[in-house]
Amino acid sequence: MSEYDVIIVGSGAAGLTAAIALADHCKVLVLAKGELTGGSTAWAQGGIAAVLDAGDTFENHIDDTMIAGGGLNRRETVEFVVENAPHAIERLVEMGVPFNKDAEALHLTREGGHSHRRIVHVDDATGWAVQAALLKTAEAHPNITLLPGQACIDLISGKHELRYSGSGRVWGVYALDEKTGKVHAHVGRATILASGGAGRVYQFSTAPRGATGDGIAMAWRAGARVSNMEMMQFHPTCLYNLDVKNFLITEAVRGEGGILKHPVTGHRYMPDYDVRAELAPRDVVARANDDQIKRSGLDYVHLDISHQDPDFVAGHFPNIYEKLLTLGIDMTKQPIPVVPAQHYTCGGVLIDLDGRTDLPGLYAAGECTESGLHGANRLASNSLLECFVFGEAAAKHIIESWDQLDTPPAIRPWDASRVTDSDEEVVIKQNWTEIRRFMWNYVGIVRTTKRLERARHRIDMMTHEVEDYYGHFRVTTDLIELRNLLQCAELIVRSALHRKESRGLHYTLDYPDLLPQAVDTVLVP
Repeated sequence: MSEYDVIIVGSGAAGLTAAIALADHCKVLVLAKGELTGGSTAWAQGGIAAVLDAGDTFENHIDDTMIAGGGLNRRETVEFVVENAPHAIERLVEMGVPFNKDAEALHLTREGGHSHRRIVHVDDATGWAVQAALLKTAEAHPNITLLPGQACIDLISGKHELRYSGSGRVWGVYALDEKTGKVHAHVGRATILASGGAGRVYQFSTAPRGATGDGIAMAWRAGARVSNMEMMQFHPTCLYNLDVKNFLITEAVRGEGGILKHPVTGHRYMPDYDVRAELAPRDVVARANDDQIKRSGLDYVHLDISHQDPDFVAGHFPNIYEKLLTLGIDMTKQPIPVVPAQHYTCGGVLIDLDGRTDLPGLYAAGECTESGLHGANRLASNSLLECFVFGEAAAKHIIESWDQLDTPPAIRPWDASRVTDSDEEVVIKQNWTEIRRFMWNYVGIVRTTKRLERARHRIDMMTHEVEDYYGHFRVTTDLIELRNLLQCAELIVRSALHRKESRGLHYTLDYPDLLPQAVDTVLVP
């Protein structure tokens, strides 16, 4: 058993921001599944939204966020995040993030749903630069221990205390060391979930391999509420290539003049769907692309920016340009084949403005949460921003309430005495593939009650099978992820069946209209 002051699950923007903010005050352990750079942060191409332009205002950014979110956002959260954005950018500049500049000022680009240029970026690989700067800062601090290769299984709570208390208090996590196969208890006065989203529930996703909703599933099993899990964002433009999975073509390509066309007729179709055309919010563009593909029996649609100056395109999107060249596509001369793909989990563990969950001692930040920022649809480049603001908010609250946080009691070690090594790995592979396929087909961009009920029926059958398997065999990362994926799929489907309207990312043919009032879907364990 290892004991620290604070345990953080996840080594992306939210987790490392919290760790750095805490480190002058306490000893912090950061656990990462796989590599320290394996989360979604490193994959973020676009940038970070902040009001830095002379003609822009906080009110504009708040309004854009509320409009994109279909009115489901909590205004106090939106105000809190937007007003803290410039400070977050300042901190990143201090840490050495080399944001693009125009002369001395930061270069600001524009993305769909934004009324002004307010996206700071590092070419088209902002996330990688941010991840590198945060890691460098964290590695240099003596109070931060970074531990990769740890697959977290469950939160440690009152029921795991040596003298059973039954309290909902969280004391840390049980985690599988992926190298040794041993399970360790990591214990602390406070725990922060910064474990990312649940994108891998779907067959087509831009999320990294490890985005299996671990934090959401663990918090739910421990007794925390989750909210708005039906609000799953699909990115309109993921590269269509049978060999290269989940390569994203950033929103900024449309922001800088890229247009969407029917690949056979060449017709520019976005103005037919929305007056904002290619700059409409993601849910609108993703549904339009999905509609074109299904209506015409296509494999993909075209995103074309070849009418712009070639030097401008190659200079603005160097990583995408180089990657596409290796696949035989020159984006300065020809269109890019794209399809919609799952991109962001807008729902998650319910938190307040201090990053607190329902469970004492448990905080959360970033994509695993539902803070009230995104509502029914995330506005582009608000996601990294949420990580910095709530990572700092959770750290601040822990420091301020340190004297009220009890010292952990004796915790029972993980019991593996009644399980054996599996001889049926095929069960995991089969179930994993099946979940991702039926979620894509039945719980995708456009939904119906009948399809949702079919998905629920499959989830019910698989739950018994996976629980039986989990009870008999030694845990592996694959088994942990399968259990969490299935739990998240169940939460998504249950939430989707509950919402009898179409709002933002939840679009159902059975209830195409908006209800008069926007109400969160809150599930209670």
